[in-house]
Amino acid sequence: MKVELIAVGKIKPPFLEAETHYLKMLKPLMPVEVNEVKDDAALARIVTSARATGGSQPDPGTIVALDAGGRDMNSERWASWLDERRHDGRRLTLLIGGPEGLPGEISGQADHRLSLGPQTMAHQLARIVLLEQLFRASKILAGQKYHL
Repeated sequence: MKVELIAVGKIKPPFLEAETHYLKMLKPLMPVEVNEVKDDAALARIVTSARATGGSQPDPGTIVALDAGGRDMNSERWASWLDERRHDGRRLTLLIGGPEGLPGEISGQADHRLSLGPQTMAHQLARIVLLEQLFRASKILAGQKYHL
């Protein structure tokens, strides 16, 4: 399964080091490709284009909006949900918005809306929390300890 994280904005220190750390740990379990876009409009264009291809482009796969109003999951649910996506065999595209979160029109086009919890957090921190949850879920699925 190919996993892509599309995020609004360029990650900066101190979050850059944490992102590098989790991407390195994820690589043997589930490589994640991170793509940054300038703003919400660029993200909206990507999502709209993926949905509108109608077979002329490769399958856009499962699009997931990270949204405070989405489904809240603990680590075991993340693992189970990720396992279901893995068995689907489709690309998994995870979307993180900018400082204001994802616009409603983007969330509305997603196949799933997931939450990282009810608290408000910086969008760059949300990237780290998401990568950590993907790492933890991958370790659970591999039957390995995940506490660092």
